[in-house]
Amino acid sequence: MINDDGSKTYGSFDMVPLLEDFIAAHPDFSYKGARGYLALTGYDGVLGYRTADKYKESLGEEEWARQVEEAKKVANRLLEQGWEFASHSWGHRYYGQISMSQLQEDAQKWEMQVRPILENNGTYKVDTMIFAFGDDIGSWKPYTPDNERFNYLSGLGFRYYCNVDSNPLWVQFNQDLQYLRQGRRNLDGQRMYYDMIDDNVDLLSDLFDVNAVFDKRRPTPVPK
Repeated sequence: MINDDGSKTYGSFDMVPLLEDFIAAHPDFSYKGARGYLALTGYDGVLGYRTADKYKESLGEEEWARQVEEAKKVANRLLEQGWEFASHSWGHRYYGQISMSQLQEDAQKWEMQVRPILENNGTYKVDTMIFAFGDDIGSWKPYTPDNERFNYLSGLGFRYYCNVDSNPLWVQFNQDLQYLRQGRRNLDGQRMYYDMIDDNVDLLSDLFDVNAVFDKRRPTPVPK
């Protein structure tokens, strides 16, 4: 962490090192060494580095290339530790709402500017799409062969698709079309706040007691 006076402080200041610290102290927390998925966009670079093509001019080709190489090192180290990667679209776009041509343009930017960094060890393949805003490319009904958005993303190698629906369990599997699709719960301050204040909302109690976890120092109300 770079301080206001320019000095540097080293420590666990973000989610990945914080979880690594916890697993080191509580190894039974991580089943068979599993970590989590990091779903990455690409419009401002990846993993803290300015790897997007737009930075070639402002940084210069040499510095931009150096940042790409540094990002590759971080990606490889994360893979070694058990982390995995997913696409979150390049520009954090609504894949279920934008036009097909816009989806293709955005997805191609991710393919060109992000995938090569994450897959540079030559063995790992990113096959998971975690939709930005949870904006799925279909209704709750299974994907079908005439869903051109699914066909396009499947052609890029994506086999696992995740929205955000806050349901405890929602999974679809289609062997013929080779995909698994599931919902996700957003375990964030917004979700916890509205579970805590509304007796009619209960989406997290099977996981933990929101009242025991929510940081009372957080400014409230939390905007929707």
